[in-house]
Amino acid sequence: MNATAADRELEQELRERRPTLSVVIPVYNEEENVEPLCEELFRVLEELGRPYEVVIADDGSTDRTVSILTGLQSRYPRLRLITLRRHMGQTAALSAGIDHARGDVIVTMDGDRQNDPADIPRLLEKLAEGYDVVSGWRRDRKDPFWRRRLPSAIANWIISRLSGVYLHDYGCTLKAYRRDVLRDVRLYGEMHRFVPIYAAWQGARVVELPVNHRPRTRGKSKYGLGRTFRVVLDLVLLKFLDRYGQRPMHLFGGFGLISIGLGLVAFAVAVYFKLARLGWLTALGIPESAGKDFVETPLPLLVVLFVLTGVLSILMGLLAEMVMRTYYEAQGKPAYLVREVLEVGQPAREERK
Repeated sequence: MNATAADRELEQELRERRPTLSVVIPVYNEEENVEPLCEELFRVLEELGRPYEVVIADDGSTDRTVSILTGLQSRYPRLRLITLRRHMGQTAALSAGIDHARGDVIVTMDGDRQNDPADIPRLLEKLAEGYDVVSGWRRDRKDPFWRRRLPSAIANWIISRLSGVYLHDYGCTLKAYRRDVLRDVRLYGEMHRFVPIYAAWQGARVVELPVNHRPRTRGKSKYGLGRTFRVVLDLVLLKFLDRYGQRPMHLFGGFGLISIGLGLVAFAVAVYFKLARLGWLTALGIPESAGKDFVETPLPLLVVLFVLTGVLSILMGLLAEMVMRTYYEAQGKPAYLVREVLEVGQPAREERK
């Protein structure tokens, strides 16, 4: 066997060893759930008949979660454990798990056993139909109505209207992604739920799939009503980055010009009142009683307020432009996205930048 054939055989062997599917699970103080979760999850994954791995990212748990998972690794060799130095939130833990995942397809799910591992094959089947993101929809959600389901429904409605990507359930962690969709995604705040929006804005094909949802039987929920408001604020940030990330001057400069325009209108009205008070407009049929001195109206203050606000907004836009240009040039990020390159006599190859 020559060196070339040996290299090809080694490459094929490494390819077969490398997992094609990664299941990423963020956990925090789930000592009562991780063992039954692993038992159920690995049973489902073994039936798929494809190379896989399970990446569990522990978000600084203070209970026995890490020690239990460490003990489970001898039983489940394909279990990988990522531990964060301190509690940093679900998005940070999920991002750590995704960064360490090696599969071409990444499935994310919660560690509280409310997501059903039996839905994973259905997600993969839908992904195989040509979609880039398959988002789970907890149509029959097993959570308290007033504290969880109603705020979630309101948040989902607001998110869909603001983003233009209409999904019923952004909060469902059970999702399947093609790896290239997540390649340049950086998650902050509560933005893990917005990955389908980001992907859709980049031209990815997104679909929603109803999934099973089970009531929490062990442990305690870590989410409260206040999270809904943080999610909406994160969406506003995401919307800004999408529409004005490469041209912030259009937003700040536009607002500044409108503000200066309002200042000019206030100045014109103030001058009109002054001229009328001096009797310079009586020839036009406007009596002196219709006029006012500058000190009798708030118009001079409005002129100063609007003009200053406008000038500062334009200056802020210039500063934002310099920051964003430095950001793109320092990282070598192109200002475009290529889906594929077509050449005569060659098969199409996909490129995402």
